Amino acid sequence: MFDNLEAPRTPSEPQPAVEWIKKLSQYRDSSPRRSTIELAVTIGPFLLLWALAWWAMSVSYWLTFSLSVINAAFLLRLFCIQHDCGHGAFFKNRTVSDWLGRVIGVLTLTPYDVWRRTHSIHHSASGHLGRRGIGDVHTLTVAEYQKLGPFNRFFYRVYRNPVVLFGLGPGYLFFVMNRVPLGLMRHVKYWFSAMATNAVIITWILGMLYFGGLTPILLIFLPSTLLAASAGVWLFYVQHQFETTAWEDEGDWQLHEAALHGSSHYVLPPVLQWLSANIGIHHVHHLYSRIPFYRLPEVLRDHVDLAVSNRMTIRESLACAGLQLWDEDSKRLVSFARAKAL
Repeated sequence: MFDNLEAPRTPSEPQPAVEWIKKLSQYRDSSPRRSTIELAVTIGPFLLLWALAWWAMSVSYWLTFSLSVINAAFLLRLFCIQHDCGHGAFFKNRTVSDWLGRVIGVLTLTPYDVWRRTHSIHHSASGHLGRRGIGDVHTLTVAEYQKLGPFNRFFYRVYRNPVVLFGLGPGYLFFVMNRVPLGLMRHVKYWFSAMATNAVIITWILGMLYFGGLTPILLIFLPSTLLAASAGVWLFYVQHQFETTAWEDEGDWQLHEAALHGSSHYVLPPVLQWLSANIGIHHVHHLYSRIPFYRLPEVLRDHVDLAVSNRMTIRESLACAGLQLWDEDSKRLVSFARAKAL
């Protein structure tokens, strides 16, 4: 079930990122059978744990809470499947992928069509200093930060604080910000996506209130959603917010180079790799987003250069939380303290 990501042997000479596109195209085809199995082994345990947690309310609230915490992992994996649907990578039939993504979007509190569009913007502008603002973690350059007044500096520092980014922020993002199509407010299509998703979510919550009162909301719905949201934000953060990531201005920015060098290869233990649907192989995903998540390990097995590129362990990733500003001179993400020394 779990894919093995052993450290590769010896890489060859580096090559331009764009040259990888033709090589990676052979991995783009999804398997309807494999996709169906991946969906079944994710949604099945998710629904089962929800049912067990509901039953456990009559036995022990601590048992209910514990089951909800475990279920956060399967909710995270559902979001990763939704992510593949958004790229048209999960099923060849785009209509099937989109409707599956919309259904999962109710469980993840994420309007699918809105998210698909903003995430597409993220992919098309990743690492571009002049196109920051949609689908990314707000990041200032050292020069931009130094020009801010005291209040705006304080606000940015609060925003980049790990307690806010990975604690308070995910809840605000999924419960509040996702309720409206931020960045796409002028488009009726995205308002409909957001409002339709909201309507189903409200119906779901009212059903919980009617049949179980506040208890299932407080002990099942909220814990699993908040924990999955925090884990998801952390994964997204370390995929792009690491010291040697790549940011460039218009004249020097190149899409494929930014994809390869501005995205990390987050090496996780097999269980976490499976639960996060190989999303840690992010540099390959950004190079060729149509590759289904379950085929990403094939790429690393076949191509040593990609297997060794931008590798980051969990221990190494912890230092990323202390990086807040992009230094255009050293081409590094640096801390506030380092920026002050500069």
